[in-house]
Amino acid sequence: MTDYLPAVLDAIDHNREAALARLFEVLRIPSVSTDPAYKESCRATAEWCVATLREIGFEADLRETSGNPIVVAHDGPADGAGKPHILFYGHYDVQPPDPLDLWTKPPFEPWLDLEPGNGDVIVARGAEDSKGQFSTILEALRAWKQVAGELPIRVTVLIEGEEESDSPSLPEFLARHGSEITCDLAFICDVVQWDKDTPAITVRLRGIVGLEVVLTGPSRDLHSGQYGGPALNPIRELVNVLADLHDADGRVAIPGFYDGIEPPPPDQKKQWQALDFDTDGFLGDVGLTVSAGEKGYSALEQLWERPTCEFNGITGGYQGVGSKTIIPSRASAKITCRLVAGQNPEKILDSLQSFIQSRVSHDCKVEFLDKGDAGLSSEDEVFSFETRVKVASRKAFSADPQSPYLKAAAAALEEEWGRPAVFMGSGGSIPIVSSLSRMLGMECLPIGFGLDDDRIHSPNEKYNLKSFQKGARSWARIIGRLARPA
Repeated sequence: MTDYLPAVLDAIDHNREAALARLFEVLRIPSVSTDPAYKESCRATAEWCVATLREIGFEADLRETSGNPIVVAHDGPADGAGKPHILFYGHYDVQPPDPLDLWTKPPFEPWLDLEPGNGDVIVARGAEDSKGQFSTILEALRAWKQVAGELPIRVTVLIEGEEESDSPSLPEFLARHGSEITCDLAFICDVVQWDKDTPAITVRLRGIVGLEVVLTGPSRDLHSGQYGGPALNPIRELVNVLADLHDADGRVAIPGFYDGIEPPPPDQKKQWQALDFDTDGFLGDVGLTVSAGEKGYSALEQLWERPTCEFNGITGGYQGVGSKTIIPSRASAKITCRLVAGQNPEKILDSLQSFIQSRVSHDCKVEFLDKGDAGLSSEDEVFSFETRVKVASRKAFSADPQSPYLKAAAAALEEEWGRPAVFMGSGGSIPIVSSLSRMLGMECLPIGFGLDDDRIHSPNEKYNLKSFQKGARSWARIIGRLARPA
């Protein structure tokens, strides 16, 4: 078999200016999915993606949804001959650019800037999240087609247009068209690498489960002078319950909360310890000094390996200027638990509800509001219980450490960057990973070349030029590795 990879990498290097021009072209389209005023711009961006994929040589078209269209494209040999069929996922929509006055230049007029420590950076809304990221994939595919005339493996591309608004149309799309896009492996590009010189594969993502609890005591707000003492105060009931959710060591006190947890493999733990994570710097960047998490675990372990129970909002009583001496009728709190591999969201949610119910006075009515009021996305899996509570939940993700795809991708990244890829965890969740693995049974590998300082969702969002260029080369190497006979 002809080794096209060296020529493919040369083509990527030779076409750097053209690749940057193509990225700037799509960055100029204001594809803000959260604002209906940009609906036509979102469609224009989807059409740009289709045109670009067709230019590369893909069969590509738009799939209409109840919201913004989804781009689907296919290419590669029909006979895989033991080689994997892979899916590349990205999203073409971007966050709103506000506040505009904090941008150095207009957010949809991309420019190159020079930053200490980062070198040349691409600045624009969407530069990293995610137009710059999925453009690295497009440039790798372009180079392979240019040099070899065809891709060495079958490839499907899925680019959606509502990720920044919680992907409301994606579950229905996957339910209807899942068979068309189901592949052996999905690459998710919407993640970061360890640092600007070190590649990474995100091998663990925390899941999530949450609800909003509302406690109602008296039938109306009461004068605290006339009723203070004998009247139940729902704020006091609520804060007592919330305080009971953790013990003195920061452990979650919900019965069964830690059941089934699957710890990371020993070699991953060893690698994490060698990273020498700067806890002081991590906390210092947000004005903190001491880790407040579960005792006995480092800050990095708390983020990547351990589950949490957090209070995201609390309200009750008078919130205006001055004083209003009442005993309020209602108090509420929004609670979410970040989950790790092995935890069962349904059981944890059920146990959380029982824990709250058991600690509230019989004179206090307890309600658990649905997923919309809990502030969780419509992309999440929904469970219903006898109490008719609907909440959002998502299982944690953990990559198979023995996966041949993981090993191939890691080897390709090390070849390009000259150092081993970090097998990272992530404290957050990526909805598409849950959807593809749960609904379609696909193996997923989140690999991207963003950085923590890329200012995504903020003014002056940037993407290192090095990340853009070496990202394309990395994907070219990964494709080449996967094309080797099994």
